[in-house]
Amino acid sequence: MRLVVLLPHPFMPKMTLAPLPPLPPLPPRHTRWLAALLAALLAALLLLLAACGGGSGEPAPPVVIEPEGPGRTLAVTPLRTFTTAEVSAALAALGEQAPAVPVRHAVQTWRIDYLTLDADGREQRASGLLAVPVKPAGRRSPVLSYQHATIFLDAEAPSNALAAGEPPIVLAATGYVVAAADYLGYGVSKGFPHPYLLSAPSASAVLDLLTAARNWRLRNGVAGNGQHFLAGYSEGGYVTMAAHRALQAAPGVHRDELVATVPGGGPYHLAATLDALLELVRDDYPLLGALIDPGFLRRLGNDVRDEVRRQLVRALLPGNADVAFDTRFIDPYLADDRDLIERQSNVHDWRPERRVRLFHGRDDRTVPYVSGSSTLQALQARGAPDVTMTDCAAVPAGHLECVPGYWRHLLTVLDAQARDL
Repeated sequence: MRLVVLLPHPFMPKMTLAPLPPLPPLPPRHTRWLAALLAALLAALLLLLAACGGGSGEPAPPVVIEPEGPGRTLAVTPLRTFTTAEVSAALAALGEQAPAVPVRHAVQTWRIDYLTLDADGREQRASGLLAVPVKPAGRRSPVLSYQHATIFLDAEAPSNALAAGEPPIVLAATGYVVAAADYLGYGVSKGFPHPYLLSAPSASAVLDLLTAARNWRLRNGVAGNGQHFLAGYSEGGYVTMAAHRALQAAPGVHRDELVATVPGGGPYHLAATLDALLELVRDDYPLLGALIDPGFLRRLGNDVRDEVRRQLVRALLPGNADVAFDTRFIDPYLADDRDLIERQSNVHDWRPERRVRLFHGRDDRTVPYVSGSSTLQALQARGAPDVTMTDCAAVPAGHLECVPGYWRHLLTVLDAQARDL
């Protein structure tokens, strides 16, 4: 972070001070917290100075604090503009599967490259999409952070999948400024193993993009209205919950502006999710299932353990992906290390202060229903003030079958609270 150094007054007596020993460096995550706090203090000081200055009557220029580490903007690339006619045509082509949304605005898009943290706390270059509704000058918009579901092709990452019917474009056309992280392993970071179901890097990818996007908006006069929403389905639901928890733990404008989180079909409780998937593996592979004793996976022989691992990964990830996945999330499960799962992956057991609207299907075999129901119970047991879960009404209520229902659920939640669309 760049700081302004105030020189001493010329009439102050000169003083000689002994040099102080250097302070030890802060870890990257502490550095981000300290940077946010210093930015807030500096912004308040500059606003106070502007208020005391008097004179011109011109509004003070926006204060933009560019962090040196996570959240730093590295590049902004203009992409393309979508007309309202293009978005409307794309929705019409979806037929009955299309969400019922009002297409109000054309949409301009940019790709933002920024710094974030990987699973080992190291800085990495990441990318994401910023989709902005075209409104008259001075019009404000709510901000929506959209987290995509599990994808296996880099071409499907938000900053690559530029089509009028893609969720970030459709949501922006209704009036939201939409930030959609590609996640590590996609976009500019393709080739880096995607930290799948690891809570810290999942949250960092979202929060650091929000910081970079907000700084770009301030520099370019794209005004927010003080409302911020988080939403996503499947892995996007998991990342949404991880981002909400991390956002709540850190001071700053993103936490202050958060209105609601709408996660759907996510493996928030990873241990419960893998327990249920293990039962599916036992049902589908009886010979292998006969060798598995749930709760004692650490006692499996190496060959059996490797086969169980392969089948569990296969239940979650296909073999035709063109991106790499970091599958370390599964190793503590096979070692029966529930404490490590809790620290590394689980995002179900905490106390959210803002509204959470879960959504899940009872027939979901990809992310079993127990992940959603156990999360609801855990959040409520922690005293969360406003958490509910809506069951998918599709028949059967499977993972893919519930995607249209999730969009109806999301739009219902947003319509009840969002302003300035």
